[in-house]
Amino acid sequence: MGLFYFIFLALHIRFCSSRPHNATTSYLAILSKKTSQPLPIENMFKLPSSLPSWPQGVGFATGTIDLGGLQVCQVSTFNKVWATHEGGPDNLGATFFEPSSIPDGFSILGYYSQPNNSPLFGWILAAKDVSSDQAILKNPTDYSLVWSSESLKIAQDGVGYFWLPIPPHGYKAIGQVITNSTDKPALEKVRCVRSDFTDVSDIDSLIWSSSNGISMYSSMPKDRGSQALGVSTGTFILAQNNNAATSLACLKNVQGNFSAMPNLNQIEALVQEYSPVIYFHPDEEFFPSSVKWFFQNGALLYTKGQENNPIAITPAGSNLPQGGSNDGAYWLDLPSDDAAKDRVKKGNLQDATVYLHVKPMLGAAFTDLAMWIFYPFNGAARAKVEFFTVKLGKIGEHVGDWEHVTLRISNFNGELKSVYFSEHSAGTWVSASEVEFQNGNKFVVYSSLHGHAAYSKTGDFLQGNSNIGIRNDTGKGKIFMDVGANCLVVSGDYLGSRIVEPPWLNYAREWGPKISYDVDDEIKKVEKILPGKLRSEFEKVIRGLPNQVLGEEGPTGPKWKDNWSGDERT
Repeated sequence: MGLFYFIFLALHIRFCSSRPHNATTSYLAILSKKTSQPLPIENMFKLPSSLPSWPQGVGFATGTIDLGGLQVCQVSTFNKVWATHEGGPDNLGATFFEPSSIPDGFSILGYYSQPNNSPLFGWILAAKDVSSDQAILKNPTDYSLVWSSESLKIAQDGVGYFWLPIPPHGYKAIGQVITNSTDKPALEKVRCVRSDFTDVSDIDSLIWSSSNGISMYSSMPKDRGSQALGVSTGTFILAQNNNAATSLACLKNVQGNFSAMPNLNQIEALVQEYSPVIYFHPDEEFFPSSVKWFFQNGALLYTKGQENNPIAITPAGSNLPQGGSNDGAYWLDLPSDDAAKDRVKKGNLQDATVYLHVKPMLGAAFTDLAMWIFYPFNGAARAKVEFFTVKLGKIGEHVGDWEHVTLRISNFNGELKSVYFSEHSAGTWVSASEVEFQNGNKFVVYSSLHGHAAYSKTGDFLQGNSNIGIRNDTGKGKIFMDVGANCLVVSGDYLGSRIVEPPWLNYAREWGPKISYDVDDEIKKVEKILPGKLRSEFEKVIRGLPNQVLGEEGPTGPKWKDNWSGDERT
């Protein structure tokens, strides 16, 4: 039996080596596909628990949103049109779908696509003209074939043809149409949208790319923030040689109201349904607290020029300077007494409060629940240097550490769509289909050791390059925090006078003093134990870190970060 196997293997290798390289690659990819496990996209993702009946309100979770005469709904059922099995994330390819089961009276605006490396968990908007003149939606006048996969020598299901709708004058195309034949789609297949109901679209995350310069990206509005009116449509954008098709638009909430946003009762229900559990690293020393506890336990307000006369802060922060800018005129610090200082550094998890900022996003079609957590102290960092872990002395230490995670929730049905994990000066959006859940629809957050950056998984996450960088280690320790147990809404502009912002939220200065140690000395201490060739590389990486990570100064509070009114930084 062994002899026959080796003869077959030799003939197989000879056969493959005699064929063109691309054909061999395609053959092996197809062979691999047939023998491997089903692709993740072949399974449809659903939240672990069914959605509850949300408390009554005006327009939240009613299934449709009126953008000012154009009514839209989310469609999450699809028919597969074409797929690749190479390229894109994890080199697993991507699948392209036509929306199906469209509600009566609604029309689709484009097709949907997703990488094959994750379960199917997508949506696309369908639209219905409810205006008095019935002129917001129109059929395209024709289609232009922008690309086909005929020439690709890769594993694919047939051939995909990508068509761009040609809109009538005064209208714009929202999405593309894919077919598996050279026949043009019917003009009634999709609708174009009147220009005043559209906004500028931009590329988002990569869906798929090929070796001949073709890439597919998910789309999003170019202008994003709590006051921006662009509405995501769920469509994708094709780019050739890194030049994205700019003719595709997104929708616009011309009505500009927040009728689909949740009220306070609905916000409370959302928090109870989705609020995460935060696991701390087994070696963590510095835990969260409430802001009130921090103030009551000796935190001090310093004024420039009067450094010898700091003052105690009232429990609500009512004696903190309000507004202004981060001009260095004031800063907060730990108690002056050493014993009290050490105690406050450790925080008080039993008293910790999560501060909730609720804001409309993507034209008020989504709600962002930004959950802010305060840590009195950020511990010292550690670095990976080649195969070794090096303690960095005081580098990374600072007073007043603010971290957050953000839940992005569909206002069509109240479903959690994605979670933002803040990681120091930026962060990562993770689809709800890829986060870890426990206890129903509550997801899991892992807080990194000392630095408190948020991650969706356990592991060693490096900030730097593959050889040298700051370690952000996460682990599932025995100590955890149930965010929903003590969560307070502190801001939501659209809620009006029902929310009174606490005084400390409008304190614009830093929550910790500027550098209290010499970074140069700390770097030199580490460099003494490093081989010569690694010293300059180590210093370059360390000095390239943001001041907040480096520990040169305390951070400002949540309201003074650009993601407070804008979108999250990635």
